[in-house]
Amino acid sequence: MKIVLIGQAAFAQQVLDGLLERKHEVAAVYCPPDAKGGKIDPVKSRALEVGIPVRQHRSLKGETPRQEFAELGADLGVLAYVTQIVPPAVFEAPRLGSICFHPSLLPRYRGGSAIPWQVIRGEERTGVTMFWTDDGIDTGPILLQKEAQIGPDDTGGSLYFDKLFPLGVEVVLESVDLIDAGKAPRLVQDESQATYDPLCRDEHAEIDWSKPVDEVYNLIRGCDPQPGAYSRRGDVLVRCYAARRAGDTDAAPGTVVAIDDDGVVVAARGGSVRITRMRATGGKLPAAEAAAEIGLEVGAPLAAT
Repeated sequence: MKIVLIGQAAFAQQVLDGLLERKHEVAAVYCPPDAKGGKIDPVKSRALEVGIPVRQHRSLKGETPRQEFAELGADLGVLAYVTQIVPPAVFEAPRLGSICFHPSLLPRYRGGSAIPWQVIRGEERTGVTMFWTDDGIDTGPILLQKEAQIGPDDTGGSLYFDKLFPLGVEVVLESVDLIDAGKAPRLVQDESQATYDPLCRDEHAEIDWSKPVDEVYNLIRGCDPQPGAYSRRGDVLVRCYAARRAGDTDAAPGTVVAIDDDGVVVAARGGSVRITRMRATGGKLPAAEAAAEIGLEVGAPLAAT
């Protein structure tokens, strides 16, 4: 088939490699513009290496992308890790339409921050979905799904890179195989089961240490690596990473129970959490070093005005 690939990063690059191994013709690769002073996107680099045209637009909503897609005459559009809005004039241009990857078992956890929200909510079961693109947000008919488990200590980062990334590439390529064979289903999503969450940002990431320890722990690991769950110390946001559950404590929630080479232990309701890395005034540091940097001591509250 003649395919247009829209995506970015290593995920889209591996999808591109898989499409080429299957002898599909990739007519063009679309990815966001290069970050100023940043590295070339892996999918762009690979496409240029094998002689595939790369097109980069700040927005895909304009007349130029619409005209380009129409002129490509593709059979299928494949959206693999897309952060830009893809309008109907673009995703409807290929003869068979377009398919899109999503890192949850749709219709649950629609939206651009599906991975962190699943961890924050303490989910144990997740998966990936390939669906036919329509003009809603992750609402199109389902083509293929596969399940995965969320471990009790998974972070947003480990869940994606260790589990959903490789499974997702597999599902994208299997979906293309099904379409090529004329066997791809279009299963309408059950709207009664649908959920949607906003992008996970700082407004959602502040830690309330008075909450049950499991909720606190899930927030920290769900926001790791982005945006980084935090406590406020004056004007400084102390972001917490690489956390683990710690033991019981009688200390008041939010109190620093211990600081040692293994990290900083902070009390929550019903237990405590050990934080092994923090970021306060600079980059990520071992938590004990970050604590020294901001003058944090045992017996003090982590959050302070």
